[in-house]
Amino acid sequence: MVVLTSALHPSQAYLAAAMAPVGSFAGNLLLFYIGRKGGEAYLERHTLHARGRRLRAWFVEYGLLTILVPGLVIVPLPLKVFVLSAGALGVKSMRFSMVLLIARLPRYFFLAWLGTRLGKNTIPYLEHHAWQFGLFAVLLFVALYLAIRLLHRRKRHLFTDLA
Repeated sequence: MVVLTSALHPSQAYLAAAMAPVGSFAGNLLLFYIGRKGGEAYLERHTLHARGRRLRAWFVEYGLLTILVPGLVIVPLPLKVFVLSAGALGVKSMRFSMVLLIARLPRYFFLAWLGTRLGKNTIPYLEHHAWQFGLFAVLLFVALYLAIRLLHRRKRHLFTDLA
């Protein structure tokens, strides 16, 4: 809708870009709280084994990347299962909200900008470059994952040096 609005009515592009995250945020926050209410029991049953515990620990440590990257990139990536998982695993709602907004705002404003520049050629452009956006998503995830690991390693070394 942001692309279509931007292409057909460029003067309304940034209003559409500002409203899209509001709707996305509301829907995802509702899903997050659904996960918070009912997902914990489901996860508890399915994370009793060692593999499930490792997956749960990984999500607690790096799970917000699974919200940030699909929320940011242009190509459709799965997001809802990670939103439910974030709720079920007790991610703080303020932290979840900030990550979601940090992801959604640039995405929609980029789409609005692209729509005002390319007009009706925006969708073909996005389709033609979908693999590049997908590659960007993978590289972004890997870079952020490695950065988090590096920061955790430094923090661990700092605390062991102090002890």
